[in-house]
Amino acid sequence: MSPPSGNGADKSLGEIVSEVSEKASLLVREEIDLAKAEVTTKAKTLAKGAGVAAAAGVFLIFAVVMLLFTLAFIINDLIDSQLVWPGFAIVMLMLIALGAVAGLLAKRWLSTGAPTPDLAIEEAKITRQTFEQQGVERDQLERSRELSGKQDETA
Repeated sequence: MSPPSGNGADKSLGEIVSEVSEKASLLVREEIDLAKAEVTTKAKTLAKGAGVAAAAGVFLIFAVVMLLFTLAFIINDLIDSQLVWPGFAIVMLMLIALGAVAGLLAKRWLSTGAPTPDLAIEEAKITRQTFEQQGVERDQLERSRELSGKQDETA
């Protein structure tokens, strides 16, 4: 923002209002751009994390399948059964219990909601408060000018 020039008092009210309007419009556009950038950054980070998690999940699925077969055969050996199904049934029950716990954890973590542009929202609140404060000061200035104008007329 440039410092006021010597002929700043010579500007008409229309020019001043136009300038303030342009600057307010620019400020709002910049606030929107900040919000977009913030959400984009957060979304990119979430997408990277989801991609890596998916790759890890694929590898772990194959490893877990092998582990579960091994566990089922070990349980069969421990209970000394000639049938294969008791070991696999026990492993299935364990998987159901683990799935329920994982589902509850996922529900809790995913219920935090979508990413929000917290910094942009905070900046917009500050801007709004500043505009409201300046509006009050401008109203007070206009009233004082009106009063001084009326006093000049009566004198």
